[in-house]
Amino acid sequence: MKLIIAVIQDKDSNRLSDALVDQEFQATKLASTGGFLKAGNTTFMIGVKDAEVDSVLAIIKENCESREQLVAPISPMGGNADSYVPYPVEVQVGGATVFILPVEQFEKF
Repeated sequence: MKLIIAVIQDKDSNRLSDALVDQEFQATKLASTGGFLKAGNTTFMIGVKDAEVDSVLAIIKENCESREQLVAPISPMGGNADSYVPYPVEVQVGGATVFILPVEQFEKF
């Protein structure tokens, strides 16, 4: 058994949740915040049999697309202003960061 932990952008959360339910995978959704852009993320925890890992990864890949987004940088408060860029920059957001962990024991009450 494996535990899949997928950190995705909030915009993709409902689409991924619906796709997992359609394929009869159960998941726990947790609200989380990204460190770089300080934007809202959703973390999914999905417990699956070893043989189902590839199916879940395919669902995540289909529903969590990366895209470009303009972001206004936060001004440095007391930091080095030499490297501060005062205009919006384009960054890649979305996609998914996925961790797959072995599960030694699973109980459901």
